[in-house]
Amino acid sequence: MRLLVVEDDPALAQQLAERLEGEGYAVDRAADGEEGQFLGETEPYDAIVLDLGLPRVDGLTVLRSWRAGGITAPVIILTARGAWTEKVQGIDAGADDYLAKPFSMEELLARIRALIRRSKGHASAEIACGGVVLDTRSGRVTLDGQTVDLTGHEFRVLDYLMHRKGQLVSRTELTEHIYAQDFDRDSNTIEVFVGRLRRKLGADLIKTVRGLGYKLEAP
Repeated sequence: MRLLVVEDDPALAQQLAERLEGEGYAVDRAADGEEGQFLGETEPYDAIVLDLGLPRVDGLTVLRSWRAGGITAPVIILTARGAWTEKVQGIDAGADDYLAKPFSMEELLARIRALIRRSKGHASAEIACGGVVLDTRSGRVTLDGQTVDLTGHEFRVLDYLMHRKGQLVSRTELTEHIYAQDFDRDSNTIEVFVGRLRRKLGADLIKTVRGLGYKLEAP
C-alpha cells in the first residue's frame, strides 16, 4: 500500500515516514500544501495523512481541491487544531478521519489500516483467501495456520492483491501501489515477486490474466 504524508514539520514527517515504512507501506512526503496537492492529484494513493497548518496552501484548501477534482483516496487529518468546529470543517471538506496532535502513533496506524480496509470493501482486520490469511494489524501472513515469512516487497504485493481479491489488477497498478515515487520502479520485478509468492503460498492463488494483469482468488 502507498501513502502520502503532507506535513511541514521535518522531524514529525521523518518520524511518520520511518514508522509507516517499517509497517510495510510505501511512503511519499510533501512539506507544503502546494506540493501535497500536486502529488495527490497526480499519484495514486491508498491513504493520505494531511496536516491542516501547511505553508503555501492550507490543508483544508488542498482537501477541498482534491475532492472537487474527484480524488477519492481516504484522508486522515492530522493537526494541532483540536476544536470541534475545525473537526467539523475537516469532515465536511471531505476528510474520512481526524486525529489531533499530540497523538499516539499506534492509534494513527490503526486508523490508517481501518481507512484502507473500508475503502477496499473489507470490514475485518483479517483478510482471507482460501487457506491464506493476512492480519492487517500485525502484518502476519499464514497458510493453513502456519506463519509464512515474506520479504518486504513480497508482502506489499500480497497485501495489495489481498485487499483487491477477486478483482483484476494490472501490472502498472500494482507497480504504482507498492513503490514510493522516488523508487527506481521496474514492473518486470513484479513477476519475480508473484513467482515467489506462488512458491510460498500455492501456485494457484495468484492467477495471471494474459496481457491484463493478476487476480487473486481462492483455488
